[in-house]
Amino acid sequence: MTKKEMFTTLTTLVLNSNLPEKDEILDKLSNEIAQLEKKVATPRKPSATQLENETFKGDIIAYLTANKGMYTIKDLQEKIPSIAGLSCQRMTHLITALGEKGANLIEKSYIKKVLYISAK
Repeated sequence: MTKKEMFTTLTTLVLNSNLPEKDEILDKLSNEIAQLEKKVATPRKPSATQLENETFKGDIIAYLTANKGMYTIKDLQEKIPSIAGLSCQRMTHLITALGEKGANLIEKSYIKKVLYISAK
């Protein structure tokens, strides 16, 4: 049950009750519901890390598209200066985002348990 559902249910219960502070309770519940709706409606900006990751992804795609072939993460880090200092974990996250999470921009192959990446 979400908070909004809970407050809506409580509003229904208070409406059907004979409490002396009924109006005050209903006001507070409606304020809580309004705050939750306002919080949900506020658009969120991407964080600095998310923006930086988009730049890295663009660099990886640009390199793979320009240079046909299959590359390991280590190869990409050696050949693309902007991603040279990234950890293996972060590179794996970027590659996963490019390949599986809807983007589908790269192709991944495993040869002898080593991941190779190429452009589609």
